[in-house]
Amino acid sequence: MEDEEYTGGIEKKIIYVNRRAPHGTVYALESLETVLIGAAFDQDVTMLFLDDGVFQLKKDQAPEALEFKNFSKTYRALEMYDVEKLFVEQESLAERGLAQDDLVVDVELVARKDVGALINDQDVVLSF
Repeated sequence: MEDEEYTGGIEKKIIYVNRRAPHGTVYALESLETVLIGAAFDQDVTMLFLDDGVFQLKKDQAPEALEFKNFSKTYRALEMYDVEKLFVEQESLAERGLAQDDLVVDVELVARKDVGALINDQDVVLSF
């Protein structure tokens, strides 16, 4: 292969589906770190929060009392990485007694019936 200038890879539409609570396991933090890496490599990143995953975005978390790191404020940095497509399943939010105003970042609500279409529109699906 001759010397060729690398101009980047093919952009993929990647959705990260977050279903787990933010603390007690490593899944939420690893998902966030993986999103930042994907965004750094100019991928088209979408995040979807459903089930207990909606708690990852809740304001005023205090996991330090349980000796966990509070990484919820890191979600505010996503915009600097051009990660702006954040979706929350509205039924998951309501079932957990939360409203859009309870979240640390602006999100777009998506109805449960429309989640499948959102996921099917992606090239890659990663679920945490």
